[in-house]
Parts: sequence; C-alpha cells; structure tokens
Amino acid sequence: MQPNKINFNSIDEYILQFPTNIQEILKMLRKVIKQSAPEAEEKISYQIPTFALYGNLVHFAAHKNHIGFYPAPSGIDAFKHELSEYKGAKGSVQFPIDKPMPYELISKIVKFRVAENIKKSEDKLKKKK
Repeated sequence: MQPNKINFNSIDEYILQFPTNIQEILKMLRKVIKQSAPEAEEKISYQIPTFALYGNLVHFAAHKNHIGFYPAPSGIDAFKHELSEYKGAKGSVQFPIDKPMPYELISKIVKFRVAENIKKSEDKLKKKK
C-alpha cells in the first residue's frame, strides 16, 4: 500500500475531500441511490462509495473530469442504449462533470440492480432447499 494513500471509513469522509461543486454532485448522487435502494447498506469498498444489498449494487467515484458510476456489467448492458452517449467500459460509465448528471437514468439502473440482486439471492436460497 502506498504510504500517502487515504483510507476512508465512510461515504461522508470520501465526499468531504472534494471541492464544494463536486461534493454537491456526489451528495445528490448518493441521495438518488438511497431513494432508489432504501434497504441498501452504505459502505466503502475499493476505497470508493458503495451501496450493497445481497452483494454490491453500485459504486461511484469522483475523478478529475467525470463521475465514475459502476453498476456491474449487467447494469451497463441493460441500459446500453441510454448510456451510449457516455464513455464507459464493461462495468462502468463516465458522466462528465461539466454536464448535467442523468439522475433519472441512474435511479433506473439502481432499481434494476436491486431487482437483479434480490433475484440472485432468492435463486441461491431455492438451490439450497
């Protein structure tokens, strides 16, 4: 581990390290995720904000020019048409800081991931019986 690396204990700690304008975006993103997945647990995983419900749901992180949103490959694939205007990869998407955040789309993706994780959890329980 790098000696100067900061270890965050909470999402609040993570958000507070950024300038005010970025903090506002991150706070709103957090609020949208909480509203879309009210039962989800907040935690820090991979040193970035994470929401978990029957496993990790989504992660997010601030970068120099974008907000990274990580809803797993299935979350990206299910909304690939709506996400096509953004840079991304197999399990991530980059929302430019200088453009409005697509909070409604983020909410849809989070709800999709909640349903997906609940189904996976139920399927595992059925297999155990």
